[in-house]
Amino acid sequence: MKWLYCNLFSIVMFDELEKYTFKGNFFYRPTDSLEEVCNAPSSYYGVFLVYALRKGKVELIYIGKSGVELFGNANTEGHICDGLRDNLVDGLHFDETSRKNCWPVQMFIEDIEALHVHWYVTYDGQYKDRPGYIKIKLLQVYQGIFGKIPRWNFGSDRT
Repeated sequence: MKWLYCNLFSIVMFDELEKYTFKGNFFYRPTDSLEEVCNAPSSYYGVFLVYALRKGKVELIYIGKSGVELFGNANTEGHICDGLRDNLVDGLHFDETSRKNCWPVQMFIEDIEALHVHWYVTYDGQYKDRPGYIKIKLLQVYQGIFGKIPRWNFGSDRT
């Protein structure tokens, strides 16, 4: 586990994610269109970390994944259902509402100024790491350090 200290806040960095070279990030404010600011690819599976920026502090609040676990035939080509972009924008969260609709509401409720989303492709031509497995591993690391899971994850959110 590495800690990166930046001015008034610290961000948890996971060693498990360092090997992935196809990755990116974007900032999202509650007044933005998630569809416009999201730069994650639609045709790849992976995981994403959501950091809340609030009152000069940064907190990891969610660890998510994309990709329906349909890996029986890993050589299957074609459109990937529930790719990173699709899941980030239209994936269900909180009260089973799409993220593009519920994240801005939750951000206003919690007085979150912006979200900083980091995404990592874990399943592509170079790597075959299942996003569900990586997500569980990241949640275990986080829980081992903080004694709880990120607050936007739920107790049943282990897959």
